[in-house]
Amino acid sequence: MKSSALETLVGAVIVALALGFFIFAYKTSGLGSSAGVGYHISAEFDNIDGVAVGSDVRVAGIKVGTVTGQSLNPKSYQARVEMVINPGIVLSEDTSAKVTSEGLLGSKFVVLEPGGADVKLAEGGVISYTQGAVDIWSLISQAMFSKNKTPDASTAPKTDIPQQ
Repeated sequence: MKSSALETLVGAVIVALALGFFIFAYKTSGLGSSAGVGYHISAEFDNIDGVAVGSDVRVAGIKVGTVTGQSLNPKSYQARVEMVINPGIVLSEDTSAKVTSEGLLGSKFVVLEPGGADVKLAEGGVISYTQGAVDIWSLISQAMFSKNKTPDASTAPKTDIPQQ
């Protein structure tokens, strides 16, 4: 009888720990927060490598929104990113958006740089000024394997200027 009660107690502790883990994962994933509260805007980028649904949208380093969707524009072949912005943050129509990362290999997020226009972005607004993600590995390989070397004397162009 004692082993049956002990097994039941251990099983209850394991179930409680699993339930606690799932509640923690749900809250930290952003699904349990008010991620859908605010107004929706979008922007199109050449490259959004590393940005995913749930990525941060920041202004001056402060999280002001979340990426809620991404798709490919079949006409321009640009990546369309849908975002929800906190209702207290009012952005002007000349706001620019840029994909950047936390450090060299950190996670990617969208940075908004507010403009100075009097007209404000409303629900469904589109940010026109964008800069996509920089592919750091392409830049590194281009610098390492670049064939742009300084010319030596044998390949220097010949001139017709007489020597004195």
